[in-house]
Amino acid sequence: MTFISFQPPRALPAGWAWCPITKLVGARLLATSPFRENYIAKALRHAANSIGNQKDHELTPFFKRIAFKKGRVAAIIATARKLAVIIWNMIVKAQPYQKSQVEVNNQKQRALRLKQLNKRLHALQLSKEEVGKPVFKTLSVT
Repeated sequence: MTFISFQPPRALPAGWAWCPITKLVGARLLATSPFRENYIAKALRHAANSIGNQKDHELTPFFKRIAFKKGRVAAIIATARKLAVIIWNMIVKAQPYQKSQVEVNNQKQRALRLKQLNKRLHALQLSKEEVGKPVFKTLSVT
């Protein structure tokens, strides 16, 4: 099994046995096969798990975002797939690893999150100064 045998990178999960093989006819499920063992996929999952444990890796924000939404297992699979696509592009298209593109994506995600927070503040009719003030009132115990 080689990288070149998969034309688009979106075919990598099925080719590397990250999802079960299902045989559908119409809307009826005829057969499924269990997951197959693949050493490349296992190595990529281990690499993705280690990315999740690191603090200063460029793919860590992606991992944490997926882990918050769908859980750690889904984040490991998604990050492993992202690593597989990066490796596929490096080998098949002969492109070097573009670390700056990952950082640009992280900056876009941060800008999008700030925009969403500003919309929430506007919907709640709060100003940025009010958010910075302490909310807790001191209670006197008698």
